[in-house]
Amino acid sequence: MNSIKSMYLFILLSSLPMLAYAQTAEDFFKEGEAKSRQSNYEAAIEEYTKAISVDAQYWNAYLKRAFCYGLIQNYEKAIEDYTVTIGAEPDKIFSYQSRGSAHYKLGHYTEAMADFNKVLELDPKNQEAYNNRGFVKKSIGDKEGACKDWYTSKRMGNEEAKIIIKNNNCR
Repeated sequence: MNSIKSMYLFILLSSLPMLAYAQTAEDFFKEGEAKSRQSNYEAAIEEYTKAISVDAQYWNAYLKRAFCYGLIQNYEKAIEDYTVTIGAEPDKIFSYQSRGSAHYKLGHYTEAMADFNKVLELDPKNQEAYNNRGFVKKSIGDKEGACKDWYTSKRMGNEEAKIIIKNNNCR
């Protein structure tokens, strides 16, 4: 009996160093942040993916991974991750705004419009959403609607909207 207890004790004690080196989701997330700050987005994505594999409900890892996917122009993957964050935190404006931009870049105008409309539902004074929705409207042939959105953004004080209005010959 003592030999069995000794064996279990040996196994337990020998596994302690491995437990000390186990990385948490937060550890991987922080490594992803460091890689992202270095503009090493592929490596950051790997670290965020590791964080998610440790904790599938680590919403900030999905959000940051989505952002990095967007930076490397993998918009499909970005949309997937933004959709996860929206499911978990449906009032997170940044996720709708960013997913809308990814949809726009892929030519998914209906989806982009829906996301920018949701941003404006959550925050009616969101100047960026008016600008972005204006670009979607322009892309689908609604120049008048686009100009209207850009003028709304301009009235709210958005300096960028002034340039957009001028560059698109809005009247």
